Amino acid sequence: MMPYKVINESKWKRSLHCQIFRNCVEPSYCVTFEVDVTLFLIKIREAKLSFTLSLVFAVSKCANEIEEFRYRFLDGQVVLFDRIDTAFTYLDQDTELFKVVNVKMQDTLEGYVSDAAKKAAEQKAYFTGPLGNDVFQFSPMPWVSYTHISHTNSGKKDNATPLFDWGKYFERDGRMLLPFSVQVHHSFVDGVHIGKLANSLQKYLNEF
Repeated sequence: MMPYKVINESKWKRSLHCQIFRNCVEPSYCVTFEVDVTLFLIKIREAKLSFTLSLVFAVSKCANEIEEFRYRFLDGQVVLFDRIDTAFTYLDQDTELFKVVNVKMQDTLEGYVSDAAKKAAEQKAYFTGPLGNDVFQFSPMPWVSYTHISHTNSGKKDNATPLFDWGKYFERDGRMLLPFSVQVHHSFVDGVHIGKLANSLQKYLNEF
């Protein structure tokens, strides 16, 4: 497990908001918006890198830079992780069943994609165990362009792991657009933080 610090909730600015949403019947919510991947696609294709794994890295890098995406509940306490790693679904083409692959974050996109591709190819088991708190979950659905997506609910209110999805990119007015979704726990992440992620991610995709 990655290093973390326990938050003193009596002195934490978000303590009241956290408790209010923590007690909701459904404390998580999902937002879908479009991301322009025109320039990113060109660069990724030129470098002959996996678009999916490259985007996993890009999203994780941007989300890691926003503190609110690194908060979790752990043993009843609020903790803030120093860094969050990744866990993504990877389709077995023969069985059409997915496996969940855990990969540590790296400093560079190229290094992450290389490591993730190798690990995904070598992993035989569909599931290697329960996901830890210190990951971002990814479950891309590149077969359809959607305008909304929902997720299964484990019923565990303290599950605060963000879940990122995207659909099939499409062309509009000469630009390649991607439906992108993020599900978060409202105890930690508000709309303003999703807005920060959207802006940061778009900037990264434009400038990579």
